[in-house]
Amino acid sequence: MSAKKVAVPVIDFGIGDKDRAKIVDGLSHLLADTYTLYLKTHNFHWNVTGPMFQTLHLMFMGMYTEQWAAVDLLAERIRSLGEPAPGTYEQFAALTVIKSSVGLPKAQEMIRELVEGQEAVARTARAVFPIAEKANDQPTCDLLTQRMQIHEKNAWMLRSLLEE
Repeated sequence: MSAKKVAVPVIDFGIGDKDRAKIVDGLSHLLADTYTLYLKTHNFHWNVTGPMFQTLHLMFMGMYTEQWAAVDLLAERIRSLGEPAPGTYEQFAALTVIKSSVGLPKAQEMIRELVEGQEAVARTARAVFPIAEKANDQPTCDLLTQRMQIHEKNAWMLRSLLEE
C-alpha cells in the first residue's frame, strides 16, 4: 500500500506569482553579491599585512561575521517567497557583480576593493527595493533597508581609512 500524497498549498500571502518571481530574482542577486563580498572580506582578514594589520584584521572579521549572518537571512527570505535559494559557487559567480581580486592586494587596495564591494551590495539592494515596495512586500523592504544601512555604513568606515 502506497502513502497518499498530500497536495502542498499554493502560496497566497498577498504577493502574486509574477511579483514574487521578480523579488526572488533581485534577492538572488543580492545573496550572490553578499556571499561573494563575504568570501573576499574573509580572505582579506586572513591575509592582510602591514602597519594597520590589527585594525584591519579585526574590522574585516566584524564585517565578514555580519555578512555571514546576512547570507542566511537573504536565503531564508527567498525560501519564504516559495523558491529555492541559489547556493553554489557557479550560481553566485553568474549572479554577482563583485569581481574577484587579482592576486593578493596590499592593505590599501584591500580597503578600496571592500569599499567598492560594500557599495555594490548597497546598489543591488536599492535596485530590488522598488520592486518589493510595489508588490507591498514589507518584510523584504525591511530586510533591504537593513542591508543598505549596513553596507553604506561599512563603505563609509572603510573609505575613512583611505583619507590622509
